Order: sequence, then structure tokens, then C-alpha cells
Amino acid sequence: MSILNSIRAQVPPIHPEGYPFIGAFALASLILFWIWTPLGWIATVLTVWCALFFRDPRRVTPVRDGLVISPADGRVSMVVLAVPPAELGLGDKPLPRISIFMSVFNCHVNRAPVAGRIERIVYTPGKFINAELDKASEHNERNALVIATGAGRIGVVQIAGLIARRIVSFVREGQEVTQGERFGLIRFGSRLDVFMPEGAKALVAEGQTAIAGETVLADFRVGDGGRSYRLD
Repeated sequence: MSILNSIRAQVPPIHPEGYPFIGAFALASLILFWIWTPLGWIATVLTVWCALFFRDPRRVTPVRDGLVISPADGRVSMVVLAVPPAELGLGDKPLPRISIFMSVFNCHVNRAPVAGRIERIVYTPGKFINAELDKASEHNERNALVIATGAGRIGVVQIAGLIARRIVSFVREGQEVTQGERFGLIRFGSRLDVFMPEGAKALVAEGQTAIAGETVLADFRVGDGGRSYRLD
């Protein structure tokens, strides 16, 4: 029994959003095995990939006022000053922006970068160009959130990519969220932009790997005292 518990501890759970997709892949595998065995094995590999895509591992989140935690697993693709999308209502002045690109092999469950109240949620339909391109933040389908904190307002934008066709939100306007709490998911490849108030100091560089709920992207205050951690 202890061996089974050990295996369960090593295998991350699957987010419920993934069950219909995994089931469809598994059913297709069975049908293809009946038609031609090699096709069945190919579909089985894709079923395993689908299960990995929707994995939802627990994370140990640094918790402290002023910290901005990565909302997504992936590669830090841009650390720039950029004008936030108009729907965020953060003004037309360039603000610090950190972009994280998620490939189809990354975990796609998104987590709140800060604790606060969700002041605004705006969904914008659009195109599905490569999410790594800077213009994707303006032209692609996206879902924008503004989280109000004691240190300022943070903009978080979920951006669909070439393959992504569905942005899922788990939260609503007026809701209080904790740092590292799950707030959404994007299916099959995408990008997350985080807009921060002036003066926020980026603590990551382009090309760095970020882990949702764990990697500290930026800090609003000097020093690192008083940080605690929460497992979720």
C-alpha cells in the first residue's frame, strides 16, 4: 500500500477540464487499435500527452506583499515596457510587462500572481497568430484580468496562440484571490502577459524558465524579509 501511495505522490493530478479530452483520445485509441494496431499506439502516445497537458501539480508559493509570482509554466519570452491593452484600464503609458510563453508540453493551469480583488475581467475575441510575437497581445483572442492590491493594480492577460482555441476562467469580478490560486487555463499552447505598476523590479530574464505559482517574477519593495510559503 505504501508503494501505491508513493506512486500517487509522484504522479500529478489531472485538472477536471481535461477529462473530456483525455476520454476522447482514449476512445479514439481503442477504435484505431481495432482498425490498425500502429495507429492505435500513435493515438495512445497522444492520449498520454493529453493527460500530461492537463496535469495540475501542487506548488509551493512564496507569499508576501510586493511579490509577483509567475502565473504560468513556460519560458520568459519578453521583459519590456509596453502600453497595456485598453480593456485593462491601466492607462496609455508604457508599464513593465513580463510575458511567458507556454508550449504544448507545459502545464497550462494559470495561477494568480498576487493576492487581491479581481477588479475587472474582459474577454476579447481575436486572431490566433503565433503567441510569441509581440503583436499577439493586441490581435489575438485574449482574456484580461485586473487584480487590485495594496501595492497597485496588476494586469494579467491570457492570450490564445496558434493551437489554443479556448480560454477558460475559474474566477469572477469582485472575487478575492490568494497568491498562487488557480484562476484559469488555456487549452493547447498560449501566452500570459503580466503588467505591473511603474517601479516594479523584474527578477527574471528573457529565456528563463518560469514555474506557475513558484517563480518570483518581480518585487515592489526592497529586501526579502517576511516571506512565507503556501502549498497548493
